[in-house]
Amino acid sequence: MAGITLETAKKHLDVWLEAEMTVATGQSYTIGSRTLTRANLTEIRNAIEYWNGKVQKLENVQRKGGRNRIKRGVIRDL
Repeated sequence: MAGITLETAKKHLDVWLEAEMTVATGQSYTIGSRTLTRANLTEIRNAIEYWNGKVQKLENVQRKGGRNRIKRGVIRDL
């Protein structure tokens, strides 16, 4: 999976969740003549969705050995 481990994906997800909390408490601030504006909340939420999907995929691989289970049935009228 492109060298991304479950541990790495969880770390990235935690960082993006922390970023969302930081932006939620204040989008920008000014000290003297300098102004800091944080990232767009929409971009942060998109990154959270991405990393959450990676974590879920990697957990599924770990839990089920990476195989999706598909069952097929044939309906017959006798």
